[in-house]
Amino acid sequence: MIRLSLKKTAAAAAVTLAFTAGALLQNDSALSPVAPAAAQQIQSQLPDFTKLVEENGKTVVSIEVSKKPKSMPSRGGSDRFRGIPKDQLDLLRRFGFPFGPDFDFRGPHDSMPDMPARKGQGSGFIISPDGIILTNHHVIDGADEITVHLTDNREFKGKVLGSDEKTDIAVVKIDAKDLPAAKLGSSEKVKVGEWVAAIGAPFGLENTVTSGIVSAKSRNLPSDQFVPFIQTDAAVNPGNSGGPLFNMKGEVIGINSQIFSTSGGFMGLSFAIPIDLALQIKDDLIKDGKVHRGKLGVVIQTLTPELAKSFGLEKAKGALVAEVTKDSAANKAKIEEGDIILFFDDKEIEKASDLSRSVASAKPSTEHTVKVLRDGKEVTLKVKLDSASDSDVPTEAQQAKSKGRLGVSVRPLSDEEKKKFGDGLFVVSSEGAAAKAGIKEGDVLLSVGGKKIRSFDQFKKAVENAKDTLALQVAREGSRIYVAVKLDDKEKKEEKKEEKK
Repeated sequence: MIRLSLKKTAAAAAVTLAFTAGALLQNDSALSPVAPAAAQQIQSQLPDFTKLVEENGKTVVSIEVSKKPKSMPSRGGSDRFRGIPKDQLDLLRRFGFPFGPDFDFRGPHDSMPDMPARKGQGSGFIISPDGIILTNHHVIDGADEITVHLTDNREFKGKVLGSDEKTDIAVVKIDAKDLPAAKLGSSEKVKVGEWVAAIGAPFGLENTVTSGIVSAKSRNLPSDQFVPFIQTDAAVNPGNSGGPLFNMKGEVIGINSQIFSTSGGFMGLSFAIPIDLALQIKDDLIKDGKVHRGKLGVVIQTLTPELAKSFGLEKAKGALVAEVTKDSAANKAKIEEGDIILFFDDKEIEKASDLSRSVASAKPSTEHTVKVLRDGKEVTLKVKLDSASDSDVPTEAQQAKSKGRLGVSVRPLSDEEKKKFGDGLFVVSSEGAAAKAGIKEGDVLLSVGGKKIRSFDQFKKAVENAKDTLALQVAREGSRIYVAVKLDDKEKKEEKKEEKK
């Protein structure tokens, strides 16, 4: 019934359209069919990926991994059923389990059967004729055996030369010669809107080609502070991970790594690791099997518009130093809490993640120029980086007096607290403007308006003289952050009236 109804509706629509079109054609000859020459011209403007695939498809490989399960502990006798209530055992018997009250539960070998090996699928691409392959760390992570499938149906055992979890890059080697190698481009030259193609093995379907455009560059993802992803709308699905992203010149500009999805499949948002970063990581992995990263020794946060305003800045640019680690490279270079880092060498720092990536990309023991904004003036410093461990990198960020305009009740620090925090004030309670900004009981206020808090009177005066936004440095749960508090002018006026009374 439904199909028939649809056919009738479609037929009626077709008749109506025919009459309408006829009437239109009588009145406007411009709506005549498109000429073959014009159609050919339109078609010639669309991207053609055939040459790209013919020349580069053979450089893409499919990677199969297997992981051996952990051995099951040997359990004999009735230990397998120990702890099961008697009524549940009786229920099992009623459903046909062949054992009586005195049945010996031990198997012939007194052990649990082995579980089958777990298998995984991914992609990769050849970057040198002697069998060097780039892929994702998460494709080969924990693999006991790696099998690389080439497009000519040959298979090779793969050996991991190195892998980096932070950037999701891995280098695999196979024992082969004279292999076709992919042409490597520059992700720095990628432009938003240009056409791209992804080749990989989604769901194990080898050498599958999809296309799209570059949707954005330098995309930050919540789980990654090291990778400025290339975002595309080229279809990428499970199995595509580790495969190349090509530009129209047939050059690899990225490694497909992640998708955003609420269904587990492609939803128009895929992310690739820039090839420039991948090659830098690759060199370290081949040479030493691990990545050497620089360490500055600061806790940083991105400037919000409110924080920028409180520091007297017109635009929210730079990385705000919330904390400086003692005896760190930053400490030795005289970088101070409250500094706003504007440049790392010639790289302008727009947000905190820019500094994290710049420092992580630099080598330990190398000297760099850092330009900071301090008390409204630019200061240039020289810093020699330390060596970072995997977790040791710049991270983005922790008697009562009257509440006043800010909305906090504070008390002086105890002797023990002073040993831990230095000077500051302990927040006894928080409401109003402070509470709205996230200040809460138990916080320790370390600085106000970029100045360290030496006394309650100094703190009170800074709050009274603030215009509409005030920056507070807060110590909370072992970390230090800056919080911008929006102050109410009405509260300020009322406070002055009370003082006059």
